[in-house]
Amino acid sequence: MTRLKTLVKHREFSVFAMLILVALYLSFSNDYFLSQRNLMNVGRQGSVVAIVALGQALVIIARGIDLSVGSVIGLSAVCAAIVLQTTDSNILALAAGLGAGLSAGVLNGLMVTRFRINPFIATLGMLSIARGVALLMTGGIPVTFMGWAEVLGAGRVFDIPVSVILMIGLAILVHLIATRTVTGREIYAVGDNPKAARLAGIDTGRIRMVVFAFCGLLAGLGGIILAGNLASADPNLGMGYELDVIAAVILGGTALSGGRGSIIGVFIGAMLMALLNNAFVLLGISAYWQVVTKGLIIILAVGVDGLHRGDEAED
Repeated sequence: MTRLKTLVKHREFSVFAMLILVALYLSFSNDYFLSQRNLMNVGRQGSVVAIVALGQALVIIARGIDLSVGSVIGLSAVCAAIVLQTTDSNILALAAGLGAGLSAGVLNGLMVTRFRINPFIATLGMLSIARGVALLMTGGIPVTFMGWAEVLGAGRVFDIPVSVILMIGLAILVHLIATRTVTGREIYAVGDNPKAARLAGIDTGRIRMVVFAFCGLLAGLGGIILAGNLASADPNLGMGYELDVIAAVILGGTALSGGRGSIIGVFIGAMLMALLNNAFVLLGISAYWQVVTKGLIIILAVGVDGLHRGDEAED
């Protein structure tokens, strides 16, 4: 009984229970939900959010936030597509897309660590800059994007989407980094108490630079996957994704105040967001309600977390 009570207190358990309840409801209310095609679509649609959310989780755990990930997705996709058209080299195209994401992440990190700009303001500015650069590069016109990107976005291995395999592999890797490495422990320490971490000899600037750069890199990968799935790089690609990504991270139990979070919880949160998006489509509910629901989910998750932390402080 004690173990059960301890398990129930974990945010991962409550989010997983919500995921199961939504899945059960959909399985009874819509015959198409349990079809292999639909389940694979849910996995593929959730993969980009989950991949980018892994980087966002580390940023938030280190007491930061990255609002630019949606725009970086679009910029990275555009850069990769243009390089592919120009050079006809898949390797250079992938390098350009990942490099664009990494560069945006590094710039975010520099603004936060070197220029002492608040992460919210710095990444809000990058959100606008990245989207503007993508529009300038294309004139607002989508660019055809094929080759290896199509394999990453729409390819399958044993009927499992490549993007889903990448998502699972990256989730395991980031979980191991966060829980089994010195860098992972330093990320949590910086988020929990930056001053104490600095006095303990941790280079807080380096840690924050690493998490912002890693988040940008994963946003670049997400952009390539998303564009590959559509076989087209639209400069507006990824618009609004920052909301899904942050919602997935918060749902997974990561505290906005930093120092606390679970990669497993983030993964489950991303899958729940994908399932909710799928539910709206299957149930024929207006897409406008999706935006309202995501906002309510973020408020509810943050509110529950605040109440939970308040109870812990009283104990």
